[in-house]
Amino acid sequence: MLSGAKPIEKESEHYFFDLPRYETLLKTWTHGDHLQTEVANKLDEWFDSGLKQWDISRDAPYFGFLIPGTEDKYFYVWLDAPIGYMASFKKYCETHKDIAFDDYWGADAKNELYHFVGKDIIYFHALFWPAMLEGSGHRMPTAIFSHGFLTINGKKMSKSRGTFIEARTYLNHLNPEYLRYYFAAKLNARVDDLDLNFDDFSSRINADLVGKVVNIASRCAGFINKRFDNTLAAELDNPALYHDLLNARKDVADAFVARDYALAIRQTMACADKVNQYIDAHKPWVLAKDESRQDDVHRVCSMSLNAFRVLMTCLKPVLPNMAEAAETFLNCEPLTFANVENPLLNHTINRFKPLMQRVDPAHLEALHHENKGS
Repeated sequence: MLSGAKPIEKESEHYFFDLPRYETLLKTWTHGDHLQTEVANKLDEWFDSGLKQWDISRDAPYFGFLIPGTEDKYFYVWLDAPIGYMASFKKYCETHKDIAFDDYWGADAKNELYHFVGKDIIYFHALFWPAMLEGSGHRMPTAIFSHGFLTINGKKMSKSRGTFIEARTYLNHLNPEYLRYYFAAKLNARVDDLDLNFDDFSSRINADLVGKVVNIASRCAGFINKRFDNTLAAELDNPALYHDLLNARKDVADAFVARDYALAIRQTMACADKVNQYIDAHKPWVLAKDESRQDDVHRVCSMSLNAFRVLMTCLKPVLPNMAEAAETFLNCEPLTFANVENPLLNHTINRFKPLMQRVDPAHLEALHHENKGS
């Protein structure tokens, strides 16, 4: 807010980080597949104008950490804030003796190290921070992934306008895995802004997770539970379909590694469509009415539940709680991209319990009401 007061000039001693010293290194690093292309190109503007000495001190009153040997000089927050990544990991290593700090942060560390940041703070993380790490004898990040801004129903987040939602307010009314799925379905490897549109949010959760994925299990589990003593068939009804799902699983894994979560979700939902088409084509609810077709019912439903297992494996990185519930239902070991290679045959499952509820409009309304009142 503008006060109208006349600024007062004061002399003050400051401390600087010698950023130009690392200019050659940073030029190479920023174009070394560590950043998204658009981020690397944007940072070229800094090199075009020439890197300057970076003022890393602030006069009191300030917050944070005093610079050693001073009484009124503080480290600038963006100098010490990224060091918190290292400090928190150091603390973790102290309680997990099998993990060594230097194996991840040492200059010769071989483990991969990734940062995920907002686009408005990218230059702190992709210029200043790598230089600090190099200067202090630590490794630089494997890659830094930058994301755009989040809007709510197309509007910038604002408490006064009721478009700012706190995590606790959301959790009071909605399943956190709804949001994990929604964000994953919209996030790609580019620096794009993301809008949380609650109509679209409800539609995606209800149509994709409940209507496509959970629907597979709910449609078939009852037949296995009631007619076949909770036991899956001894062979796959359609090995070719299962093979196709396993091939798609590899593509999904590649998309996750490339941080293109939206692509991973689209590929998984395309597989869910194939499985639902398979069920619709065989109509086990119709076959069940014919006593002579019970073996067909057994095979079709067993095939479908094995397909469901592959789908949940693909979704586990995004929906860990739902995947854990699916593991309990399927009575199987924790789902991994490797062990799903072998289908569950002549295998006993547990009784089906709902794995994901549809988004309740009343809960959405309660969320908006509480948010406006907070």
